[in-house]
Amino acid sequence: MSSANHKGSIVAGFLAPHPPHLVYAENPPQNRVKSEGGWEPLRWAYEHCRESMERLKPEVILVHSPHWTTIVGHHFAAVPELSGLSVDPIFPHLFQYEYSMKVDTELARLCYEEATSVGLNAKLMTNPKFRVDYGTIVSLHLLNPKWDIPVLPISANNSPYCTSLEVGQDQMVRLGEATRKAIERRGVRAVLAASNTLSHLHFSKEPDPPEDMSQEHVQSSAQYRWDMRVIELLRQGKIDELRAVLPQFMTETFAEVKSGALMWMLSALGFPKTPAKLHGYGTVIGTGNAVMEWNVNEEAV
Repeated sequence: MSSANHKGSIVAGFLAPHPPHLVYAENPPQNRVKSEGGWEPLRWAYEHCRESMERLKPEVILVHSPHWTTIVGHHFAAVPELSGLSVDPIFPHLFQYEYSMKVDTELARLCYEEATSVGLNAKLMTNPKFRVDYGTIVSLHLLNPKWDIPVLPISANNSPYCTSLEVGQDQMVRLGEATRKAIERRGVRAVLAASNTLSHLHFSKEPDPPEDMSQEHVQSSAQYRWDMRVIELLRQGKIDELRAVLPQFMTETFAEVKSGALMWMLSALGFPKTPAKLHGYGTVIGTGNAVMEWNVNEEAV
């Protein structure tokens, strides 16, 4: 870990969707259930992310997941090591994952300090028996299956759902700014992972077996067109246009980015106007999943 005397920086951000099906299809040793594969284009997209991770050599991965939901405040995991068995509540037949992760608790403390300094309600999560949500685990596994880099899970405050989209997104902008300042104070090379799908309307029945790709397709043409519109805005670096259409996108497609991870990451990156790199797009039970990368070092060249 770098010295706190050295100013830290964010070296990359990833839009890192978390369908448990992708881990199931990969058959890692940590998952107790096995598959015959499937969803290869999305899994291949994550291989590009893993190559970037190897090249960038980050010292910490921060992940914001919609499945660690907190009603009051933004919570930061502050337990040195978290381990256990994660079972997906909707897909227990696909995801039974034995996880173990080291947490950067000092960065958690700094994030808490910066968040509260800008008026956000925040809390350090110090329960040693805390069970990590599957969204956090899936995104982290798909980015770094070696689990050899410390992490910092961040909760999704429920403000976009309890109040309004505008209030929720404003909170994420401030949280992103606070996160960037905390990373700079910590003196580490950091990667951000926004654990979100795009469109999130999905089918209510799955095929038998679940990995039957002949049954996998978009939930609707309208949902697909929205996904393509958002992806193209990100690919062109048109962040202001993206922010203008996000509320409508969230409303019409039940987009998971409503939970705030994408806005948090873009804010922490300084709302980059340079194009994002699309590694791949695919559907999982009809939801739209884009694996994308913002490489800060490449943008600076």
